[in-house]
Amino acid sequence: MHEMSLMGDILQLVQEDAAQHGIDKIKKVELIVGEISNALPDALQMAFAIFREQNLHFFSDDAQLIIHIEQAKAECVICGTEYHPTQKIALCPNCQIPSGRILAGETFQVLSYEGSNQPSTTHD
Repeated sequence: MHEMSLMGDILQLVQEDAAQHGIDKIKKVELIVGEISNALPDALQMAFAIFREQNLHFFSDDAQLIIHIEQAKAECVICGTEYHPTQKIALCPNCQIPSGRILAGETFQVLSYEGSNQPSTTHD
């Protein structure tokens, strides 16, 4: 399951950026995942849950992963028909030629994350 590796990379980037901004605990991570990006949302959710349990110091108790699905869209370079491909190489529904140019649906990126600073306790 390569989603485990993908999630590890995402969370490392988030953690590095959060540290630069003084954020100690992550509350929410939002991703954009394209339908034909080769990343499965359910597997990403499972990977996030595993990382959250293994890194309780980095996540708030109710930390969540929000995934926004980007719909796939292609355009046939032969006839100009726009269609919804189910994979990266798909037949044009109009001319039946595998000549589609992907317009959307391959995205895999962090949209945003939210976190908080834990106040340090000082003793007199």
